Amino acid sequence: MTYSYTQISHYLRCPRSYRFRYLDGWREKDTRATMVFGRCFETALGAYFRGEDSTAVLFKEWGAFRDSPFEYRKGDCWDRLVHQGVHLLQKFAQDDRVQVLRPQQNLQVKLLRALSGNNEFVSYIDALGTLDSKPCLIDWKTTTSRYAEEPQALLTLDPQLICYSWISGISDVAFVVFVRKQQPEIQYLKASISEDQRREFGRLIETTVGQVETGQFPGHSGIRFPQNPCVSCSHLGLCLNDQQ
Repeated sequence: MTYSYTQISHYLRCPRSYRFRYLDGWREKDTRATMVFGRCFETALGAYFRGEDSTAVLFKEWGAFRDSPFEYRKGDCWDRLVHQGVHLLQKFAQDDRVQVLRPQQNLQVKLLRALSGNNEFVSYIDALGTLDSKPCLIDWKTTTSRYAEEPQALLTLDPQLICYSWISGISDVAFVVFVRKQQPEIQYLKASISEDQRREFGRLIETTVGQVETGQFPGHSGIRFPQNPCVSCSHLGLCLNDQQ
């Protein structure tokens, strides 16, 4: 079986929800505008590195969803998102801090790693390039809030970056965060993942896969007021015996 970071993180968050999604086949519909816009924006980024008109690509990709019945955040709409995206693309080009040579090979790079029991792990790396002239593995993020930068080295604890470092063997990693707000902002956040962290993550993967294959799917309730992760879970109705 093939596993991914999304699957593993889903299981660690709630094994029962993992079963609903990956074994029983319950899938969440693409109703959140920000999720779909993020994919359109990343397509436009790819066009930028290929020397194409990234703004035109963004309008084309996002334009296909102009009349879709999405759920928008308060204050958001189709036009607002596209204008924020255009400003971020322009700022990214002006900053000129990220380079990706041979974009056909170094964007959306598929990496595979063998696991025990004829299983394998797959990851799609957003970009292999340079940030401020230093080679690194890069992941794009679009958000409405800045990522925390303190305390120092906080980013080395991010499980997604650790995962990508583990499967690629690349120590130097980075998030390029496109912050959608009144004044567009881009964060260039760097980290260096240690060999010990990669080995620890590899053990976590093998342990988690073992739990999946032995059918361990207990529920992890997130109902603890005032924060309620269960409320935002797309499988909440199944746990409440309300499939509708």
